[in-house]
Amino acid sequence: MKVLSSLLLVTMLISSGFHAPAPITVSKTESTLSWKAKKVTGEHFGKIQLSDATLDYQNDRILGGSFEIDMTTIVVEDIKDEGSNKRLTDHLKSDDFFSVDKFKKASFKITDAKTSNGTDYQITGNLTIKGISHAITFPAKALKSGNKVITTANIVFDRTKFDIKYRSGNYFENLADKLIYDDVEMEVKLVAVNS
Repeated sequence: MKVLSSLLLVTMLISSGFHAPAPITVSKTESTLSWKAKKVTGEHFGKIQLSDATLDYQNDRILGGSFEIDMTTIVVEDIKDEGSNKRLTDHLKSDDFFSVDKFKKASFKITDAKTSNGTDYQITGNLTIKGISHAITFPAKALKSGNKVITTANIVFDRTKFDIKYRSGNYFENLADKLIYDDVEMEVKLVAVNS
């Protein structure tokens, strides 16, 4: 009886035009990821490249998706002096921060995408950095432009949850102006082509 019920359900879904969500192609050249970190005496910011990304999109709705970050491509944009820029970039790649030699990729996978209008979303998913995963939730927007779906989000995460504790006030005392705040911001723009 269970087999018959399952067959009937499948037949009904097929006849009603149901299709499983299909990933649409995300352009890595048009998509961008910017980062920003703040400290007592100022802030640093830069960019980092996506190595892979997919978006599950159907009936003008985001149903899921994921992106992968190539941590080896991290760049600093606010420091113009070449030597100082390299020092900070190398430090960010070191074990004090992202341990890039050991963890070349970071990633995010959507587990839930809530929307009432197909434009404004509350996205929940798993962020993985240094092999450590935590669920995060953030607002996002998705806009259609011709055959493209452009999704933007400002993601804020606590770096200490991913074993990045360097100069964190929650783990070290008397840092004064050496303190680096725990929250890191990522601005993500995914440009997907809906053929």
